[in-house]
Amino acid sequence: MNSPDYDDSTAFLGDWGPFQRTVFALLCFSIIPNGFTGLSMVFMGDTPAHHCLIPAALNITDEWRNASIPLEEEEEDSRLSKCSRPRVDIIKNYSDIGLLPWVDVNVSNIPREACLDGWVYDKGTYISTIVTEWDLVCSDDWRAPLTTSLFFTGVLIGSVISGQIADRFGRKIVLFVTMAIQTLFTFIQVFSPSWWIFCLLFFIVGMGQISNYVGAFVLGIEILSPSIRDIYSTLGVCLFFSIGYMMLPLAAYFLRDWRMLLMVLTIPGFFCMPLWWFIPESPRWLLSQGRVEEAEAILRKAAKMNGVKAPDVIFPQHQSRENAGSLKTHNVCDLVKSTNIRCITVLQCLVWSAISIGYCALSLNTSGLHGNIYLNSFLSAMVEVPALIMAWLMLRRLPRRLCMSSTLSLGGLLLVFIHLIPQHMSSVTISLVMLGKLGLSTAFAIVYPATAELYPTVLRNTALGTCSTASRVGSISAPYFIYLGSYNRSLPYILIGSLNVLSGLLYLLLPESFGSPLPETISHMPTGLWSKKRNFTYSPTNSKCDEEHESAHL
Repeated sequence: MNSPDYDDSTAFLGDWGPFQRTVFALLCFSIIPNGFTGLSMVFMGDTPAHHCLIPAALNITDEWRNASIPLEEEEEDSRLSKCSRPRVDIIKNYSDIGLLPWVDVNVSNIPREACLDGWVYDKGTYISTIVTEWDLVCSDDWRAPLTTSLFFTGVLIGSVISGQIADRFGRKIVLFVTMAIQTLFTFIQVFSPSWWIFCLLFFIVGMGQISNYVGAFVLGIEILSPSIRDIYSTLGVCLFFSIGYMMLPLAAYFLRDWRMLLMVLTIPGFFCMPLWWFIPESPRWLLSQGRVEEAEAILRKAAKMNGVKAPDVIFPQHQSRENAGSLKTHNVCDLVKSTNIRCITVLQCLVWSAISIGYCALSLNTSGLHGNIYLNSFLSAMVEVPALIMAWLMLRRLPRRLCMSSTLSLGGLLLVFIHLIPQHMSSVTISLVMLGKLGLSTAFAIVYPATAELYPTVLRNTALGTCSTASRVGSISAPYFIYLGSYNRSLPYILIGSLNVLSGLLYLLLPESFGSPLPETISHMPTGLWSKKRNFTYSPTNSKCDEEHESAHL
């Protein structure tokens, strides 16, 4: 006869008492800074209209000054040349002898030169961005997408490190250490004296950014009861991420200077730091480490908050002293040891990467859409609210494979159709982009709990960190998918849409976890890619039977 599992042992707490509500609210609040940190480059790194500077010290007539920046055809518009000008020494000579542009001299025949004296930037949208601050235009225009990619490279490295640390040393410490890294280095970034220093600090900010999101997600999933997990993973952490995202265009609208914007965006992070004294460690993780007394102490305190009486012994099947010495430590290598877990991990990484490419590219490209950048960015954030409601409803009723496959395929197909829309129908294009993002945002909200349900407690944070690492590979490449739009307007959407349709089909190969309890050890994972149910009922014990199963699994 099997011993009761963790959820059965903690059922005395109830599902939605003061303890669960407090943990739910505080963890969600800690997510808000993630919503604007990763997407702040939409405004900080935007490139306003610009043209070559003609020095005021160059004593030329008004007619020659007005003619010194030639017009160029750009798509369907005529705009001032961004990266070249007629040679100013020739212009100066013509001006001095009294010749008139286009009357006595054809300006288009004057040899061109680069913008040797800098650029003039349009101040109608921004006071300053990092592009205008350090002239990241023309021959240096590659630096703007590189800045975003370096941030996501930091996110990638942080994901690799933090997942294993969280499984070894605890969810709570990783959550708050990475939160502190993100907040403090964002504040220091405000005072960046150069683009290189800005990138270095942005890289460090990235190391903390997604790691505290994953830490908060896993902590809540493991503390909250099964009936609350779906709403927590969608209308909880994901919704509060979207709230942070919605705050970004609102703050950017009133703060047009990138340094002031960044300064204000650090404030919520500083308010989150005192939550250390109110958010507990995961009792489920403590139990997996043999720290039974600490796990029971947290649950007794929770019972007191909920006004219920805890059993005298909450986990009678565990003896901490006996288990502490026999506990096996796990690391990222365990994700590829057996054929079963290796196939699951590879497929998850491919799907996460495809979703991240689509989500990040569509979010970062709001400045490239027609219309007001602040409104487009706000709509891009707002569309995530119905996406999260849809994700919550789907998680409650539908198998995970169906949820992921349908949302990815639908979102991808809508993006592929964009190349069929005539260029003058910009409103239809924007609508398809937003609907495509609706599908991908729904998939992004579902993939976190769907992945967490497949992996055991001893590897859950490591697995999510690894999948998050794969998704950051997608994030790093996302700015360059956008960059392809300068060659062909529809190419980014065709590539992103096709990738996500393919990933939706690949997800059908993964095992189903709907309705199954969270696994505690590797032996409790599904044993086949097409299995619909777990092969046996388990309890979260370190029993000899479990050890034999796990050894066979590896």
